[in-house]
Amino acid sequence: MSEYKFFHPIEVRYEDLDPQGHVNNAKYLTYFEQARIYYLMQLGLFSKDQSFMEVGVIVADIHITYHATTHYGDPIKVGLKTAKIGNKSFTTEQEVINTQTGKVLATATIVLVTFDYEGLKTILVPDEWRKKIAEFEGI
Repeated sequence: MSEYKFFHPIEVRYEDLDPQGHVNNAKYLTYFEQARIYYLMQLGLFSKDQSFMEVGVIVADIHITYHATTHYGDPIKVGLKTAKIGNKSFTTEQEVINTQTGKVLATATIVLVTFDYEGLKTILVPDEWRKKIAEFEGI
């Protein structure tokens, strides 16, 4: 994982910590999700005025590897790129990075499936999505 064109800053909140004083492993899911939303917004595929039901994206598979601990006040950002666009899904690679040290704290590979919430079925990745993601990522 490397060479991201998109980064989203994250503020580590006190509530993100576990009793050991570092960010709880489950909070990374939230960090990755937040970055994905802003990624879609930057590409013009989602806006704050839209319903999440209109977006039609669900997480089908996620793999996270934790490399180092994160603590309250650490300056972090999430890098995100779409690595692959399939027929009904696309795969993102994401990293949580300490912005001061450049150290990678966690990495994730996430498969997102495009979904019709009214028909309750998977759908093809819309052409607009395919085009905008491919143009942005150069894939």
